[in-house]
Amino acid sequence: MSNVMRQRKKFIVSSVSSDAHMWNLVFLQLLLEEHGGEVRNLGACVPDEVIIEECRAEKPDVLVLSTVNGHGHLDGLRLIRKIRKEPDLRELRVVIGGKLGVRGAENVRFIEELAAGGFDAVFESEGGLQDFQEFLAALSPVSRPALSTVEAAA
Repeated sequence: MSNVMRQRKKFIVSSVSSDAHMWNLVFLQLLLEEHGGEVRNLGACVPDEVIIEECRAEKPDVLVLSTVNGHGHLDGLRLIRKIRKEPDLRELRVVIGGKLGVRGAENVRFIEELAAGGFDAVFESEGGLQDFQEFLAALSPVSRPALSTVEAAA
């Protein structure tokens, strides 16, 4: 078998700074690993500066932010503005999902604002998981040993 490897996608998973929920982060970590990703889970209530430092150190392909407390639109917008001001992080793919506000079905109104603020994708809790899985499917293939054409024909 060839030693050529397809690159695994690297993810950092975190909550926004005011969100103390952890199960959503564990679920996301397992989902991303199931899709072949390498995941660093920063946990809950992570300060903006720590997220930025970890993104610099780890250089992930995607920063995935999750929120369930209803303040995601506030914390997320503040964080993405900070990230986009950093020259070395401007191109970082950043997504946010979960309960973006406290207005139920009206939370969809935050999607446009967050996208305009700099997020590459925004997933509202209602139907957001399916959209997130479609987002993952559109990313490059996961890391698996690649067979050379000679070996594949054998």
